[in-house]
Amino acid sequence: MRRLVGHVAAVLLPAVVLTVSPAAANADKNGELRVESYVLPVGTVKPSLEQLQSGDGLARLRQLAAAAEPQARMPLETVGPAASYAPLSRRVSGSPANLDGSGIRTPSAPAPPATAPDPARTMTFGECKKGLGSSEKFFVKSRFAVCDGASFLQTWVLNGRPVGESMFNVRVVGAIPSNSRTIKFQYYFTDFATTGRTGAASMPITTKGSIPQSWPSRVRYTRGGDLPAGTRTFAQLKAKGIFTQTVTAAPKQGSSGSTDLIFSVYEPTVTYTAPAPWKLGGSTGGKLFMLAPRWDTATYLANSTGGGNPDKKGAATFSYVTTLTLSARPGAKEQAEAAHIRQAFLVPQDTKPYMSAKKVPGQTVQDPLHRTVNSARIDKNRAEAVKQCKRYWGANYASGGKECDEYPFASTYEGAAQPQYDPDAKKFNFSVKPIARNDNQAGGLILQSFYAKNRIIDGLEDAFAVKVLS
Repeated sequence: MRRLVGHVAAVLLPAVVLTVSPAAANADKNGELRVESYVLPVGTVKPSLEQLQSGDGLARLRQLAAAAEPQARMPLETVGPAASYAPLSRRVSGSPANLDGSGIRTPSAPAPPATAPDPARTMTFGECKKGLGSSEKFFVKSRFAVCDGASFLQTWVLNGRPVGESMFNVRVVGAIPSNSRTIKFQYYFTDFATTGRTGAASMPITTKGSIPQSWPSRVRYTRGGDLPAGTRTFAQLKAKGIFTQTVTAAPKQGSSGSTDLIFSVYEPTVTYTAPAPWKLGGSTGGKLFMLAPRWDTATYLANSTGGGNPDKKGAATFSYVTTLTLSARPGAKEQAEAAHIRQAFLVPQDTKPYMSAKKVPGQTVQDPLHRTVNSARIDKNRAEAVKQCKRYWGANYASGGKECDEYPFASTYEGAAQPQYDPDAKKFNFSVKPIARNDNQAGGLILQSFYAKNRIIDGLEDAFAVKVLS
C-alpha cells in the first residue's frame, strides 16, 4: 500500500476525533462505522493504512496533530487590531528566500539601485507550494501576496479497525493588484487520494470565505468570483478544484480622518460530513487560518484620489510587518548607512551615544519600527541626532561632505526624540554616526520608496523591520 503524503501549509488545529452516534451504530450491516479526521501540518508523512492497522498508527496521527501549534491561527507578522483577534504563530513565516534557496544577492552581482524593489503582486500555485516548503505555516511573498493551507486526512474505521484512508489538500493564495481595493483569493483543492475502503468519493465538502471581524464593525464588503455557494463532493472537487473569491471594501467606511482605515479578518473554512452509510452526528473540517486585509485612503500614499474617481481611491494591503532591506556590500549606494545600522544591531555598545543596555528596535518583526509623517516630530528626531553628532564628533562633524546619520530613522516613532513623547522610552536607545552625504541621501531615498511601495501608514497599527545584507 502506498503512503499518503501531504504537502501543504501547516494548519493550526488539533486533531478532531469523530465518534459514532447511537443512530449510526447500526448504520451498516457489517458493523460499527466511524471516521477519525485530522488537520495536519505541511509535509507531514502520514502513517500508511498498514501502519494504522498495526495498532500504533492512530496514536501517531494524534501525536502529529498535537505536535503542531494547535492554537496559533495567524502569521507572526500580523500587525494592527487583527493581531489581537487570534493567537499568532510563534514562527516567522516563509519568505521569498524560499523560492530561490537564498534570496540574497551574491557578492559578484551588480549593486542594487538606491530604491526599494517593487513588492510582488501575484503568486502562482507553484510559488505557494514551494514557498511553504516542508514546514512553513505561512508564506508571505509580500504584503500584497500571501498564502497558506491545510491537509485534511480521514481515517475510515469499521468495528474499531481502520479499513481505509482518504485525504485532500487546500491552499489559498491572496493577491492584490497595484492601487486596487479588490483582494483576490484563489482556492486550490489538490492531492486527492484514497486507500482501502472509504466513502470519500461522495463525501460533501463545503467551502466558505468569511469575514468574522472588521474594524470598524460597520464595514460592508462586495464579493465576487466562483467560490461554490453550496457543497461539492470529494469526487467533484477532485475533478475541478480551483475557485476564486474577490473581496472589495469601498472607501468612506473606515476610521475618521484622512487615512480612512479599515482592518479585517478573512477566514477560509472547509467543512465536510460523512456520507451514508457512514452516518455521524456532527461535521468535520476546519477553519484553515486567518488573513488580515487592510484598506486605506491615506493622502500621503498613491491613489489617494482614485484618479478622479472617489469610489476607487486608496488601496488594499495585508496588514503584516514587512522588511526594508539595505546593503552594506561594496558598491551599494547606501553602503555606509547600512554598515552603521549593522553595527547598531550587532555591537550597540560601540555606537554613540553611549548606553549600557542599548538595543535598538527594528531587528525583528516582534520589535519593529513605526512610521511617522508628523513633520514636527521628524524635525525633533533629527535635531536630537545632530546634537549627539556634535557632542561626540564636534561642531565640525559634517566637514568633508558628511551628514549625521541616525538609526532608528527620523521618520519613525522610535527616532532619537522618542523619550520626549513617550515617558517609558529609554533615553539614548539610538545610534548616530557621521557618514558621506551621498550614502545618507541614498538611504533616505530607499526608505521613502519603501514607504510608498509598501503602503506603510503613520502610526502604531502598521510596522516594518530592517534587514542588512553584508
